[in-house]
Amino acid sequence: MLRIRITLVAVVAAIAAIVVTVVTTYHSVAPLVVGQFERGLSDRTDTLLAVLPAGAPLPVRPDTTEQLLLPDGTVQVLTPGRNPLPVTEADREVARTGRGTVTVSVELDGAPHDVVTKARPGGGAVMVGRNYAEVERVDREFLDQTVWVTAAALAAAAVLCWLAIGGILRPIRRLAAATERIATTQDLSTNLVGTARGEVGELTRNFNTMLAALRFSRAQQQRLAEDAGHELRTPLTSVRASAELLQRAGGRLAPDDEAKVLGTLLHEALALDELVRELVDLATDQYAAENPVPLDLVELAENCAARLRRCTGRSVTVEAVDPATVRVRPRALARCLDNLLDNAAKYSPPETDIYIEIRKSTVAVRDHGPGIDTADRDAVFDRFYRAKRTRASPGSGLGLAIVHDVVTAHGGSVHVDNHTDGGASVGFTLPGVDRTPENVRQTREHPCDKRLTAPSFSARRE
Repeated sequence: MLRIRITLVAVVAAIAAIVVTVVTTYHSVAPLVVGQFERGLSDRTDTLLAVLPAGAPLPVRPDTTEQLLLPDGTVQVLTPGRNPLPVTEADREVARTGRGTVTVSVELDGAPHDVVTKARPGGGAVMVGRNYAEVERVDREFLDQTVWVTAAALAAAAVLCWLAIGGILRPIRRLAAATERIATTQDLSTNLVGTARGEVGELTRNFNTMLAALRFSRAQQQRLAEDAGHELRTPLTSVRASAELLQRAGGRLAPDDEAKVLGTLLHEALALDELVRELVDLATDQYAAENPVPLDLVELAENCAARLRRCTGRSVTVEAVDPATVRVRPRALARCLDNLLDNAAKYSPPETDIYIEIRKSTVAVRDHGPGIDTADRDAVFDRFYRAKRTRASPGSGLGLAIVHDVVTAHGGSVHVDNHTDGGASVGFTLPGVDRTPENVRQTREHPCDKRLTAPSFSARRE
């Protein structure tokens, strides 16, 4: 459980911080306590030396024992009811010479003592011993209190961390529950309520954005399936009717009628083939595996124009003014331009010219056909849309939809208008890149026709 793991990490971090603090504090305070004890012992010794000549009584302390050490080594206890302090050879040397100070640690009555021997003016020495148990008691109490305070602090930290982390993880738990519910029910209509700030709030907003994209994608798929079913129904009905007619006739149709029925079958089969191909292109985005590269728009236009001229015999002219280099997927953009050229060839008289106009990063294909009605201009890039005047013409209504999807995927925009000299002008604008030699990819070989070696058409650059 994430909450438990994070709480454990926080508590372990708190333990480490407290231990480091306690150890550092102990090592800082312990020398101070010992130093204070030693200073108190030294002050007691000086006080004893000061009051002895005056014969004034010295207040008795329960943890302190005082005695005189005469030059001959004789001991005179000054604290009534106490055992004499042990005397070492060093202590006798101080008493005999009347110079120096000696500090030793001894065991007296089962308790540790520090003993200071200090020379008296005129000979002899005073000896003061103090019980070291007080320092050990202070040290022990400090450690005991530290342990209890540490335990209480850790318990409080654990509770606070548990509560705080629970509040932080609550939006994540809601997000996890929502994703599980969506994965189980496949219901994409749910939106998460993003009230949290920071990374959790951003995660919730991004998840809502992803859900919106999935809803849009599903809606597009459903719409595509419905539209495709509608568009497929007409040619399939025609194919079925023709096949049933041939079956019922049993070879008794007149040759002209039989040829007409077979022609209808062939025409509808070609229409179905074209429709299925464009549906696959639209649904799968078969060019998505391409990597975008810098591409010269003029080179691409020349290759596509040559392909159309060779296939249809139409006159195609490329006009370029300050052409830009764009960063695109070459085969996908070639498909867009091919679709625009095919539309221009389909809806304009065979004897008229088709123009590919390039201005910077804008490409437009112009024909001399009937043009596009104002009411249809906003819808020509929709899937399966057919204007009233073109519904009798062959086609699926997907060509311009593919152009729209590919161009917008490259960050560009599409446009449609009627030219002042007649005919329609349909094209797109793409983001340009710096036109430098290393950024320009020359596309002499058209992706739709690998046998192409040189264009045979009229090209003009300004």
